[in-house]
Amino acid sequence: MNFITDVVLPIALAFIMFSLGLGLSISDFARIFLKPKEFLVGFISQLILLPIVALILVYIWPLSPEIAIGVMILAAAPGGATSNILTSFAKGDVALSISLTAVISILSVITIPLILGISLSLLGTNLLSEGISLIDIALKMFLIVTIPVLIGMLLKNILSSFENLSKKISTALFFLVLLGAVLAERENVIAYFAQAGLITLVLNIVMMLIAYYLSKSFILNISQQKAITLECGLQNGTLAIVVANVFFDGGAYLIPAATYSLIMYATALPYIYYLRRN
Repeated sequence: MNFITDVVLPIALAFIMFSLGLGLSISDFARIFLKPKEFLVGFISQLILLPIVALILVYIWPLSPEIAIGVMILAAAPGGATSNILTSFAKGDVALSISLTAVISILSVITIPLILGISLSLLGTNLLSEGISLIDIALKMFLIVTIPVLIGMLLKNILSSFENLSKKISTALFFLVLLGAVLAERENVIAYFAQAGLITLVLNIVMMLIAYYLSKSFILNISQQKAITLECGLQNGTLAIVVANVFFDGGAYLIPAATYSLIMYATALPYIYYLRRN
């Protein structure tokens, strides 16, 4: 057993999701019913359009099967907690961003196995032939994603003073996970980045543009347009890396998540700078 990938990475992800739970309340979920249109636009962009765009790209792009599957793992992941912070910097609707992150993260126990199962079947890859069970993915996702979020919400009042510190620890863990993923494949990292870098950049930019124009078409509030755009451009790279490691033995499978986790800042930060200047 690889101690880092089999134990440390899932624990790191569980803590990050626990930290997310500490910042959530029932009102974050109730907001779905208070602003259904805004939430629905973000939900459809993140959970339906993003995987479809990714599937189209990997279908037409000359990629190795491992990189293609890695892109789909990334596309199936929910938005990361980073999107909430950067939405705040952009003066977007942080409450909407938090609601989207929370709901889609909770649902990821169902959506990730479902999206992977459908997309890989369309790509001609059978998960069962790879020795991977959709039920196994769902159960492990429930243990390392859903339960930590729920525990964080239950302990929110007791550990309220720990919330800010937990966010800083989560940020540090994210970069450690990312660094560990890159170092684990250091011998092949240049070749992998050459294969995955451009497609993840295109996926990021295309998806942010789609989210921006779709939200602009249905929503008048500019702060909500910013929130949806950033939510669709900032994926939970840690979760994608853990899924690639736990279920697909890491290697080339995790490189799209690693490259995207760097690229998304390179696109989101200039976008935020532009918004603040204008």
